[in-house]
Amino acid sequence: MRISFYGAARTVTGSSFMIEDSEKDFGKFLVDAGMFQGAMERRNYRPLPYDASSVEAVIITHAHLDHVGLLPKLVREGFCGTIISTQATKEISWYMLQDSAKVQEEEVKSEGKRRKRRGLEPVKPLYTIEDVEDCFDLDWEIKKYGEEFQLGGFSVKFRNSGHVLGSACVEIDGIDGIASLAISSDLGEPRRLIIRDPEFPEAEAVVIESTYGDRNHRTPEESIEELKNVLWDTYERGGNVIIPSFALERTQEVLYALHLLYRRGEFPDFQVFLDSPLAIDITEIFLKHPELYDEEARKEFQKGNPFSVPGMRMTRSVEDSKEINEIEEHALIIAGSGMCNGGRVKHHLKHNLWREECSVVFVGYQAKGTLGRQIVDGAKFVRIYGEKVAVRARIHTINGFSAHAGKDFLLRWVMESGARKAFVVHGEFETSQKFAAELRKQGIEAIIPDWRQKVNF
Repeated sequence: MRISFYGAARTVTGSSFMIEDSEKDFGKFLVDAGMFQGAMERRNYRPLPYDASSVEAVIITHAHLDHVGLLPKLVREGFCGTIISTQATKEISWYMLQDSAKVQEEEVKSEGKRRKRRGLEPVKPLYTIEDVEDCFDLDWEIKKYGEEFQLGGFSVKFRNSGHVLGSACVEIDGIDGIASLAISSDLGEPRRLIIRDPEFPEAEAVVIESTYGDRNHRTPEESIEELKNVLWDTYERGGNVIIPSFALERTQEVLYALHLLYRRGEFPDFQVFLDSPLAIDITEIFLKHPELYDEEARKEFQKGNPFSVPGMRMTRSVEDSKEINEIEEHALIIAGSGMCNGGRVKHHLKHNLWREECSVVFVGYQAKGTLGRQIVDGAKFVRIYGEKVAVRARIHTINGFSAHAGKDFLLRWVMESGARKAFVVHGEFETSQKFAAELRKQGIEAIIPDWRQKVNF
């Protein structure tokens, strides 16, 4: 078996791995086709490092853009094979990719005007909405957790990764039983809100993510308590709360936490706004798949919508979004993007970040090179739409809502797999180094591969 690391090697974004028989020149398939984000974004525009038409299939582990975001480019450049995922991943991918294409088209339109004024040639988007539609015209196979299928001479199955709705890690076995590999993709923490706990594979070697390989998270209950304290503190100071949130999973977990606080009588009288058409669409998909919830979330679902509080407004139109900025106190605004590098949240930050009575609550990872990372790292001023904005609001980071597992569970996942070799990926290099050192203490051979490195085993 040969694995090629075409993404997420020494970076937290752009996950993509090619699996092939090291003895034969056929049967190639990809696990994920992720988009690079933040400081690595320029990689998206480089030619693919392989012939897209030679790829037999693409397995999509989940619908975050750093795992599915380059699929339309792959199709446009010649891929015509099979796409394989869970049902929820396919449904969510449709909305995530449509939104991604729309954002790119709008950015290129704005950039085109600037280039035209400078006498430069126009630029093209990485892909278009039509390219996204082409992905869903291909053969897209739906697999359940534990369902075994044959691919490129290998036996493959999904296991629940506990990361987001429908997410999977991938277990790959050679037909002759010799080679065995498990790719974690992104792993969630046990006992998280909404979805079931991650499962453990059996493998001789693993590809393991390391986003939080150097630290652990607080429990969901501790995080809900922390969020409650921020809400009450900001409410008493007469300010607004801005939560930059990823449309997939993080938004639903925040809404679920607010729902629980309301049921307990511990929620202040905020006007709540879900200001993200994409997050609204994905929340509707969550409501379609209660079979993927854990026991507690299913019980809440049976009582009604677990992702709402009374009076919550879901704002789809630009006009409704702009009206929120007229509210000076007691508004709780959940908007994308999660790293503040685009979307409606930038407008809300522009109107609230400079106000001492307001709060900004980060509930997810902030990659290097993003506006969110600048704010979290303590910038006194940031630029939003070309304007210098002071950072005077109180800044909070609640990592307990993270969809990524902390160090202890990542170690446990590797140990319980039985693997003796681990390829450490999907983390900032310093973090990956620390996690690899922890694995080596347990007697596991830990390798941090280079981008585009090929390994036979």
